[in-house]
Amino acid sequence: MSGDLETPADFRPAWWLRGAHAQTVWGRLTRPRRSIAFRRERLETPDQDELILDWMDGPASSPILVCLHGLEGSSFSVYVQGILSCAARRGWRAVAPNFRSCARDPTRLDQMIPNRRPRLYHSGETEDLDFLLGSLAARDPESPLVAVGASLGGNILLKWLGEHPEQNTVRAAVALSTPFDLSASARHLDSGIGRLYVEPFLKTLRPKAISTAVRFPEAAEKIDVPGVKRSRTFSEFDDAATAPLHGFAGAEDYYRRSSSLAYLQRIASPTLCINADDDPFLPEAVLARAKEAASDAIDFSTPEYGGHIGFVGGAWPWRAHYWAEETTVAYLERHLG
Repeated sequence: MSGDLETPADFRPAWWLRGAHAQTVWGRLTRPRRSIAFRRERLETPDQDELILDWMDGPASSPILVCLHGLEGSSFSVYVQGILSCAARRGWRAVAPNFRSCARDPTRLDQMIPNRRPRLYHSGETEDLDFLLGSLAARDPESPLVAVGASLGGNILLKWLGEHPEQNTVRAAVALSTPFDLSASARHLDSGIGRLYVEPFLKTLRPKAISTAVRFPEAAEKIDVPGVKRSRTFSEFDDAATAPLHGFAGAEDYYRRSSSLAYLQRIASPTLCINADDDPFLPEAVLARAKEAASDAIDFSTPEYGGHIGFVGGAWPWRAHYWAEETTVAYLERHLG
């Protein structure tokens, strides 16, 4: 069982931004999405698809931060931009991989770039991350690697760490606002105000799944297109598209096999999990279960407030700061020595 991390400065939410939902949506509505000047790389995958990587360059042999975005996010997500800005101030390099079908056209951020194979991405898909980390380590063995994942990206990162307990590629990791138990999170969002968060995700997920079925005959045999069109919850969408496309028996089988909760006990690398008690994406009981299941290598920082990837502080709106992003990079810096 892990312990709670003693942080030098506990999070205090901004007085002008109280409440989990306000904390959750503020940054997405107000922060810039182009604060980092990226260099784009297309990395060919073993299955003849590509991973679109957006690089923040820096001094040779400096640490490389790998930053994984959340569901339907990208390298231009505001929290990715914020984390990379913190890394830039330390003279690091960083790479923000875009999960398959999530990369944006830099000239039109509302335009996603489709992938070349009949598959998408999901919360338990760790093959691409494993390939990416191996490629980076082989390409630049003198540069230490650290990693952070947000929400879905946090689940993928924790699952990968649990699958590779003996790895020495990633020196330290941070998972931010991770759902841990995908089934519990999906049920939690199916009711009340949670439904308001689900539809914006489905608004882009549904067309992706339908497009995949149209472009690839082998995908059309698996995806239930009418079910996708009818879906109004994550479980309905995952039953119709995610599960059959990626070899799961159904949504519950996908959630069970992909949830990072089952992998926490095997993680051996220094890892910090940052979650707010009031995260609207996660039942509070799941956070308690994650703490109980976690190995001694995992620390938790669990402020009472902060919402989902929010943690907005500061005296005034025009001087907002983002505690979780600063805490993330400070934690990784300590473990780099």
